[in-house]
Amino acid sequence: MITVVHHPAYVAAGQSANPSQLSKNAAIRDLLRAEGAAIHWHEPEAMPPRWIEAVHDPDYVAEVIAARVPREKERRIGFAVTAAVAARAQMVPGGTWLAGKLALERGFAANSAGGSHHALAATGAGYCVLNDLAIAAVRLLEEGDVARILIVDCDVHQGDGTAALTAGRPGIATYSIHAEKNFPARKARSTLDVALPDGTGDAAYLDMLAATLLPMLDAYRPDLILYQAGIDPLADDRLGRLALTNAGLVARETLVARAARDRGIALASTVGGGYGADIATLAAAHVRAILTLGAVLVPRNAAFETVPSVE
Repeated sequence: MITVVHHPAYVAAGQSANPSQLSKNAAIRDLLRAEGAAIHWHEPEAMPPRWIEAVHDPDYVAEVIAARVPREKERRIGFAVTAAVAARAQMVPGGTWLAGKLALERGFAANSAGGSHHALAATGAGYCVLNDLAIAAVRLLEEGDVARILIVDCDVHQGDGTAALTAGRPGIATYSIHAEKNFPARKARSTLDVALPDGTGDAAYLDMLAATLLPMLDAYRPDLILYQAGIDPLADDRLGRLALTNAGLVARETLVARAARDRGIALASTVGGGYGADIATLAAAHVRAILTLGAVLVPRNAAFETVPSVE
């Protein structure tokens, strides 16, 4: 069974500027439900404020929790931070952290949301409120679950917030492969950045991923990969520029999963970006990523206790 972390709060209303980013979580949940007993569900708790404040400015954390984010910050985020959005923003980092904990036990776990890699210390940005990747990584390290974490970001946009928030923190390294000319205009500095030209297709993308990620894994030897599995490198994505096909994305997940498996590295995935009017198509691509990762990383005979279905 594939371990999936989900909470009803992930499905929040109120993102009129970019409805696909939140409403797709319901479609992702429903497609995973359709897999029946192949999915083993877990429900996270909200991340405690002190762990969010280990990464984000305490004043900004208070603004988010109270749903009183100033208008200028909401404009950078791209939507209003309502009470429902605030609750979701606190729950998603808890989900990524729990996925990391479960991956360390089982080899792989997926958060059915997350990957909010643009959020910065004192503000959100680019449809991201709080940076679940950085928050989860810091907590996992400081609680002694791991000695080294590698955040692997395959979203079409550079993981600028994650790079900025984890820079200089012992035990955390960042890798980002992205479209060079895409958002954000001003890039941060990851441990390793791989910037690709517009129109990069499957073959060139996969060659560059293998040539850069695999040596980094061998040199850094992380205990855990937090994987931002954005689907926006697809050719028809509204915000993407890299011209990948669905088959190319399946090959990407297979490459990353085999790299982790062959090196004995646990992997926890988040959904990341994916934009367009067809929510069903977006959700199908996200679920395909989770199932592809699971097909490589989950032993066929793995079985766990039964838990209640999610809402």
